[in-house]
Amino acid sequence: MLKSKTFLKKTRAGGVMKIVREHYLRDDIGCGAPGCAACGGAHEGPVLEPQPLDPASSLCPRPHYLLPDTNVLLHQIDVLEDPAIRNVIVLQTVLQEVRNRSAPVYKRIRDVTNNQEKHFYTFTNEHHRETYVEQEQGENANDRNDRAIRVAAKWYNEHLKKMSAENHLQVIFITNDRKNKEKAIEEGIPAFTCEEYVKSLTANPELIDRLACLSEEGNEIENGRIIFSEHLPLSKLQQGIKSGTYLQGTFRASRENYLEATVWVHGDTEEDKEIILQGLKHLNRAVHEDIVAIELLPKNQWVAPSSVVLHDEGQNEDDVEKEEERERILKTAVSEKMLKPTGRVVGIIKRNWRPYCGMLSKSDIKESRRHLFTPADRRIPRIRIETRQASALEGRRIIVAIDGWPRNSRYPNGHFVKNLGEVGEKETETEVLLLEHDVPHQPFSQAVLSFLPKMPWSITEKDMKNREDLRHLCVCSVDPPGCTDIDDALHCRELENGNLEVGVHIADVSHFIRPGNALDQESARRGTTVYLCEKRIDMVPELLSSNLCSLRCNVDRLAFSCIWEMNHDAEILKVRFTKSVINSKASLTYAEAQMRIDSAAMNDDITTSLRGLNKLAKILKKRRIEKGALTLSSPEVRFHMDSETHDPIDLQTKELRETNSMVEEFMLLANISVAKKIHEEFSEHALLRKHPAPPPSNYEILVKAAKSKNLEIKTDTAKSLADSLDRADSPTFPYLNTLLRILATRCMMQAVYFCSGMDNDFHHYGLASPIYTHFTSPIRRYADIIVHRLLAVAIGADCTYPELTDKHKLADLCKNLNFRHKMAQYAQRASVAFHTQLFFKSKGIVSEEAYILFVRKNAIVVLIPKYGLEGTVFFEEKDKPKPKLIYDDEV
Repeated sequence: MLKSKTFLKKTRAGGVMKIVREHYLRDDIGCGAPGCAACGGAHEGPVLEPQPLDPASSLCPRPHYLLPDTNVLLHQIDVLEDPAIRNVIVLQTVLQEVRNRSAPVYKRIRDVTNNQEKHFYTFTNEHHRETYVEQEQGENANDRNDRAIRVAAKWYNEHLKKMSAENHLQVIFITNDRKNKEKAIEEGIPAFTCEEYVKSLTANPELIDRLACLSEEGNEIENGRIIFSEHLPLSKLQQGIKSGTYLQGTFRASRENYLEATVWVHGDTEEDKEIILQGLKHLNRAVHEDIVAIELLPKNQWVAPSSVVLHDEGQNEDDVEKEEERERILKTAVSEKMLKPTGRVVGIIKRNWRPYCGMLSKSDIKESRRHLFTPADRRIPRIRIETRQASALEGRRIIVAIDGWPRNSRYPNGHFVKNLGEVGEKETETEVLLLEHDVPHQPFSQAVLSFLPKMPWSITEKDMKNREDLRHLCVCSVDPPGCTDIDDALHCRELENGNLEVGVHIADVSHFIRPGNALDQESARRGTTVYLCEKRIDMVPELLSSNLCSLRCNVDRLAFSCIWEMNHDAEILKVRFTKSVINSKASLTYAEAQMRIDSAAMNDDITTSLRGLNKLAKILKKRRIEKGALTLSSPEVRFHMDSETHDPIDLQTKELRETNSMVEEFMLLANISVAKKIHEEFSEHALLRKHPAPPPSNYEILVKAAKSKNLEIKTDTAKSLADSLDRADSPTFPYLNTLLRILATRCMMQAVYFCSGMDNDFHHYGLASPIYTHFTSPIRRYADIIVHRLLAVAIGADCTYPELTDKHKLADLCKNLNFRHKMAQYAQRASVAFHTQLFFKSKGIVSEEAYILFVRKNAIVVLIPKYGLEGTVFFEEKDKPKPKLIYDDEV
């Protein structure tokens, strides 16, 4: 059956265009119930159970299916994901609305519908002849959709009666809309709110904790006390932003002070600025990463960033007077030049809430169901939840979601989502840090794995097309001990003309991961491999990362080679790029390679090659530093793990050898050479990496620290910074130079990926290079796969595809890669912090030398070089416990 709609549309030229939209209706769409005679019983994908007995409900004891409306799907997804909830009919109308309103919830519901054990069935009611409804005159889209959902629910109940007359199945309509529920009951449809239904599941009382707390706006001022001012509606905010009354930006809560935040204002470059917010009422219920509208305060109300470290550790959630007392501590007499533009939040443009990991702070009131949840991330406020299982959740890591933040509540309201496990257990804490840093770590799906090569795999004649055979070269790899995902290998040999040939050979991952398939999409989503202390979260499946793509020794492997002809002064005479086949002659660790270089007894081809590479690398490094490349520092540690328990048994700072620098120099050179080539060929579509120069204000802490030791640090150029850091020595304080380099690292901006057609500034400040990209690690970085594809097209070794030359899609990809890269760094640091704490757990009290990095009004931030540990030590106050070290895992 065909329905069509006709309407007229005015064109830009002033003409009138007639548009006809066709809508096909069918009567062969199955209901999802197996064995249904009326439908013929044939269904694709997951289907409903024939006689669902669980969960047992006191409201509807007969076997039943659930049919939720849009708002139930949007707000009660945590309930629907619970294993106890099965046999749910998801209407096409509902799914389309969810897709338009929340991409994360839409993805979650698609994952649930694909899980065969859950028996969720998607019914295309908009194309079924008996369930399609047309919008009536005067009816808005929302009311039409509500009616469509009720029509489908009624049809289901009548349809299923035909299946079994004596013990027919029911379809229960779940809605939290009072009017919709009343209409459904009038039409003879069994209907309940989500709360009514969940509370009727007597065998699953824990489900009540997962209900989202959705208090109506009108009921929130129940006790007459208002803490926060009302958020302005979106329409007023948009008008105010347009007129310049309000500013729009991203809310960034402080990790050190829960009563302080900054808002980075969005806008043109000249308007980009940071606004400081201080005090509970000025923060006005904004949560870290929300997009907010702020009002700038008059200059006489501007404040300076606080030097007080404040963590929210109060037990009484309603003690607002104490908050006001703490806010007074923030305001100290400062010079006028220290004052910063200051504002207050007037409204929320977009909430960016996510599920949060943390611990329950059980209420002191006996039998209380209301408790505070303390998130692991100190930038997130505590969350008030209701739970009946507080005793069981004490000392556990749990996940909680925020539902809302009423004006009369000191804290947002939320609900319990999941119990992760016991605090301090390795598996639990690893799960927490992966979730908190949004690291995708689920096993690869069958759809992804289906695109892997079939084993046993070997190089074919087809693979050799457009590829050089370099298996005769004396190639070797140099990596950290235990490395199985070997991305790169090197060679160096003397040519007949007396010059040197140097090759960097990189795993040809793009040969195995073809554009657009499920494997490619998953790799792009993950963006990077994440290295934790005792495990690795791969970007690509292990068959590729540790086997077919890994450039292991004595096996043939596909590579992408960058080959230079150089003179003995490391000056590049020629460069060429080619797809290749190599056979590495040795997989060495940095220590093994260093031993070969230093040993007078070893003169084989591999050792000769390494010595040639090392000599050239020293020249390249010297030249880079002369141009202004920075040598910065960060305290890095390495753990030695117990082979059985995998607990850390020893901890030491990482030792860097010449061979580390040797490999690094040639990787940098390859990245620069490839960047030039792909930009020559694709001036608008090259994926590059830049490191912006920091604004002068970033260097204030570094300059101040050096001045305290009568040293001058110049920061006008990267070269002057590098030179002044080289001169910053103290005979009585040998570690001073390292400390200053650590502080200089903190002053730096984040290096980012970008599309060349969307930016004019390509410069890499830290490397003092006018252009740069990432080419050398495609096993662990998706950016490198894109760069390989661009280079392959540039040399005629592969064909292009539309997304590769779409600069807007590349810009979106870069945004995700930058986010994933930053989160991976934070997750790695958090893993080091956790394993350091594990190490000290069995050590008892240890005395070590520490250096003060920052002085706050009530605390100092210290660094313990031996362990690479940084933390905050609070000053002792009268009648308070002695000071303790608070570890910082994201510094």
